[in-house]
Amino acid sequence: MSESRFTRLARLGALTGRVAGRSLKEKTKGIIKKRAEGKPSREILNSATAEDITATLGKLKGAAMKAGQQLAMVASHMDLPPEIQRKLERLHSKAEPIPFNTIKSTVESELGGTIQEHFLSFDIHPIGTASLAQAHAARLHDGTDVVVKVMHDGVAESLETDLLTLKGVMLGGRMLGRSSDELHDVFEEVAKHLRQELDYLQEAVNIHTFSQVHAGDERFRIPALHPDWCTQRILTMDRLTGVDFRTFLLTADESSRQRAGVSLAEWFFEGTFRHRLLHADPHPGNFLFEPDGRMGVVDFGCVKRFNEFFVAQYAKLVLHAFDEDHDALLAGCVEMGLWDGSRKEAGEAIIQFCETVVQPWRDGPSVLGSGDDLVQRVKPAAKAVWKYPEIRGAKDMVMLHRTLGGLYSFAKEFRAEGDWGALMKTHLHHAIDVAEGRIPR
Repeated sequence: MSESRFTRLARLGALTGRVAGRSLKEKTKGIIKKRAEGKPSREILNSATAEDITATLGKLKGAAMKAGQQLAMVASHMDLPPEIQRKLERLHSKAEPIPFNTIKSTVESELGGTIQEHFLSFDIHPIGTASLAQAHAARLHDGTDVVVKVMHDGVAESLETDLLTLKGVMLGGRMLGRSSDELHDVFEEVAKHLRQELDYLQEAVNIHTFSQVHAGDERFRIPALHPDWCTQRILTMDRLTGVDFRTFLLTADESSRQRAGVSLAEWFFEGTFRHRLLHADPHPGNFLFEPDGRMGVVDFGCVKRFNEFFVAQYAKLVLHAFDEDHDALLAGCVEMGLWDGSRKEAGEAIIQFCETVVQPWRDGPSVLGSGDDLVQRVKPAAKAVWKYPEIRGAKDMVMLHRTLGGLYSFAKEFRAEGDWGALMKTHLHHAIDVAEGRIPR
């Protein structure tokens, strides 16, 4: 983090002022008119705001940039025009590497002693650089190959200030035309998980939890931790073998691709509805694949835990949608606080959205991703839902839907065949049985 905290505050403060100013102009003066090929004023306002946020956060890196990435991913499940989404997606561009001398200083300060005292070797070239951290390959003195994840300087110190300012950006600009209460809930969910990502001891707990859940499971590989080389800012774990999913798609045979595609689906459904544990960062770079299709998971910074009652309520909604029981579906939405039940048109929009989502999974076995793109087909139905202010997303659903959409987007490239609806229903019924006491937790 080469910038001073004063400079960060100045940049973020100026951004907040600009966003709030645009919103005020639109509300009180009507300066922004329908123009640019007939685009409505709200769309022009949000487009300018998205461009400003992308440019500012892209320069700041750290917590501000990561929060922007999270908000961009969440916004993709709300009413956000495509060109605005494309602007925000630029925040996912590869970050510039941090100089090795900075990394070396951090490692030695955190662990005490020199790098040579702790590691037999330490590659000066990073495996990868992200907004919050940089990862390096290393080898312990006992010969174990490891990955050392090093938090960027200044990230933790600037976190709360960055979050507070970005919240002001969202609320001041009324991004997406949603209510303050709903935007507050969305932001708090994003902020909670960002704080978690900056706590490497919590990430170590996450890795341990997933290791226990998947102990002896041949489908998934979870890296072993090395606690003596872990601190609040350093995380050291086994280096998993395997290739990224693009390389895997080019080199794997059909049976291995099939195994990998099915495993990705099972990773989501089992994690959510059986273990109530969601690996909520569906970026393909967080997964490695063995030649036989086994899957390794390498980042556990963003994990969502659910209670059994929310999971059961959600499972019932999905089953009502499968069964086309629209009355029960809408009643469940009211019970969960997703809709106030007031306007008939809003209820019809919910039904249409749910029909669009579940329809492909009703007809038995299919190739994942065959036919038209489900994500693109769902977007108009989602946009219709968000037109109604009386419909709001539960904060527990933010990460769930973001993860499901992200996993589907790259899992479909494996072209795996399965009865996905039947697979889904098995896990949905399990969640309900647990909540209602028919089977143990």
